[in-house]
Amino acid sequence: MKNQKPAYGGQAVMEGVMFGGKRHTVTAIRRKDDSIEYFDLPRKQNPTFQKLKKVPFLRGIIALIEASANGTQHLNFSSERYDVLPEEDEKVQQEQKSSKLEMVFGIAAIGVLSFLFGKFVFTLIPVFLAELFRFAVPGDIGQVMLESVFKVILLLAYIYFISLTPLIKRVFQYHGAEHKVINAYESNLPLTVENVQSQSRLHYRCGSSFILFTVIVGMFVYLLVPTEPLTARILNRIALIPVVLGISFEVLQITNKVRDIPVLKFLGYPGLWLQLLTTKEPKDDQVEVAIASFNKMLEMEEEAEKGLKKAALV
Repeated sequence: MKNQKPAYGGQAVMEGVMFGGKRHTVTAIRRKDDSIEYFDLPRKQNPTFQKLKKVPFLRGIIALIEASANGTQHLNFSSERYDVLPEEDEKVQQEQKSSKLEMVFGIAAIGVLSFLFGKFVFTLIPVFLAELFRFAVPGDIGQVMLESVFKVILLLAYIYFISLTPLIKRVFQYHGAEHKVINAYESNLPLTVENVQSQSRLHYRCGSSFILFTVIVGMFVYLLVPTEPLTARILNRIALIPVVLGISFEVLQITNKVRDIPVLKFLGYPGLWLQLLTTKEPKDDQVEVAIASFNKMLEMEEEAEKGLKKAALV
């Protein structure tokens, strides 16, 4: 029986892994000289966001916005440094120094906008494709079903083709390493390469599962609104994006909570099946980086807790 532990999450980056705790997000990457370097980004405790995170259906949207903004900064760090020799760091830092503040805010904004743009694309293109077949599938139910089929095809094709590139394949390996570390931690295993490698590369709480759930949830939500005329259909899809995201986040949380219940664990299977595409089996050196990132995150979380306790006693 697994002990109840904090629900840590993370994401793969270029030649590394990011893990997020309550107060810190930490990335570890493998540098060109084979060394491991860390990047820490403290979580800003916005009072309004903290309150919204406790509201069902709204909390998922807030979590996604934060994840997009923070994750992009970690991804930017990894992409700028993984293939640069340490002795070249000073030169790179000098080039970035003059616009550092603008860069930080710009990267965060790009992360959020990229997520929203991607969501718009994967939401609206299937609408137009389904409309092309209205002569054969005229009804609202048939149109929504066809739209959902096109979404799945578009999603799977996109993931498959980008996974063929060597760079993305390695990112997917680090994604697998991230899941393995979380699974080992949640199973109370010491975080050694051997123990971590023995774990599954799939996890119920993965963002890949969330993406697929938006397709499934969206199908049911869209049945509540008409598909004609096309203008109204497009506006409905755009307006309902926050609704679909909010519900999908709750579904993801539920499937994670019931994953150890035999008759209910199958609810998360569609997301796990998608992860067969978005994760790959990692190599030992990649697992080492993931373990280093997770241990660093735990260390910083512990230091933050000690600092808060010390401040409370003063």
